[in-house]
Amino acid sequence: MNPTGPIPAIQVAAPPAELERIPLIANQRSPGWLSDKIAGVVEGKTPLWWWCAFVPSVLFLLLGAAMVAYQISTGVGVWGLGHPVMWGWAIVNFVWWIGIGHAGTLISAILFLLRQRWRTSINRAAEAMTIFAVMCAGLFPIIHIGRVWLGWWLLPIPNANGIWPQFRSPLMWDVFAVSTYFTVSALFWYVGLIPDLAILRDRAQTKARQFIYGFFALGWTGSNRHWSNYEKAYLILAGLATPLVLSVHSTVSLDFSVSQLPGWHTTIFPPYFVAGAIYSGFGMVLTLMVPLRKLLHLEEIITMRHIDVMCKVTLATGSIVGYAYAMEYFIAWYSGNPYEQWTFWNRVFGKYWYGGWAMIGFNALVPQLFWFKWVRRNLIAVFIVSILANIGMWFERFVIVVGSLYQDFVVANWGYYKPTWVDIGTYLGTFGLFFTFFLLFLRFLPLIAISEVKGVTPQADPHHPLGGAKLKRGHS
Repeated sequence: MNPTGPIPAIQVAAPPAELERIPLIANQRSPGWLSDKIAGVVEGKTPLWWWCAFVPSVLFLLLGAAMVAYQISTGVGVWGLGHPVMWGWAIVNFVWWIGIGHAGTLISAILFLLRQRWRTSINRAAEAMTIFAVMCAGLFPIIHIGRVWLGWWLLPIPNANGIWPQFRSPLMWDVFAVSTYFTVSALFWYVGLIPDLAILRDRAQTKARQFIYGFFALGWTGSNRHWSNYEKAYLILAGLATPLVLSVHSTVSLDFSVSQLPGWHTTIFPPYFVAGAIYSGFGMVLTLMVPLRKLLHLEEIITMRHIDVMCKVTLATGSIVGYAYAMEYFIAWYSGNPYEQWTFWNRVFGKYWYGGWAMIGFNALVPQLFWFKWVRRNLIAVFIVSILANIGMWFERFVIVVGSLYQDFVVANWGYYKPTWVDIGTYLGTFGLFFTFFLLFLRFLPLIAISEVKGVTPQADPHHPLGGAKLKRGHS
């Protein structure tokens, strides 16, 4: 017994309110509740809004398929291409869709390696968005070659003619960069799905669902051996995907920067394209997740903290893009090259002036609104800014491609490019392809990684004031 009396308890002062971080999962929800809430989206009755979105998406997909079939059977002359603009909407849309697919792998791979725990509520949807966006992008180079049935010539395989691809062509580099990016992204997405597929298998109410989910779950039991192998595979794929995030759009930018054309021939393109891709990718993630969290009643899992962080990333990358725009104009002025100066002056005061001003306004100026917390907290404002970000990035690609081509070195070669109804129909068809697959993903697979999000609950977080012992991922 202590002769001096009982030892007084140590009083730990609570941190100031402004330093307290909003929890990643609201209302201290249990792991079992998370399983029921996320899996219930897949297991429940198909909502009316899903059909209202799915039917138009399928119709747009059929429209795109009809446009592609018409173009293949007739020729690329049905597009608005012509001298001097031999690259039009096809290449613009290809680069735009590739950019859309950047956020998913960045959220899943780079943020995973950096141990950013806020990624867990949005990484699954972003990964799916990446895969579908790359599928849309891959269509345009294939049909742009004209003779689609000879597309296999792009592959480095032996043939009777003894003809090999031109490996010094940046367009050939695209084939390897985009195909590798798609393969690794799909593997990364599928490996992360395996524990959740096992949860859906165990919860299945019909034999068919149990068999299908069980088949793709690859016999997952949640044993220590399975978790160990899963974590190793996930880490390896994250390491493989990380350089791809930086390399694939850098490779796409080389389509332009290795040429001698004013407006294209610049070394700033690789980092500038990567920053723009991340900017547009996060814009699309916000465009999708802001309405989905409301429609699927996931406000407690996709919290305002997630929206706030994504807005900050959008602000950072949009500022980088704005800096790149300023440097482009400075380099054109400082170079003293009259052709460079004319090209960049023509971007904002030429025939396509609207594209130049939309590019600068939507990509460099509009995201500056995210400096204000009240804007980041206003979901309507966030949704509008995210849509403007994607519109602005499309106009950026349009200005770079068409704005640098339509006025050649000789005035007699100048022309004016405008898309045809086939161009427009094909582009709308890719939206149909994207949203058809994304809506099917929403209906049959968990939108949020159940096994990942359980690890960031207050009960699982030892650093959280409400936390206790660390919860093993997947434990329910």
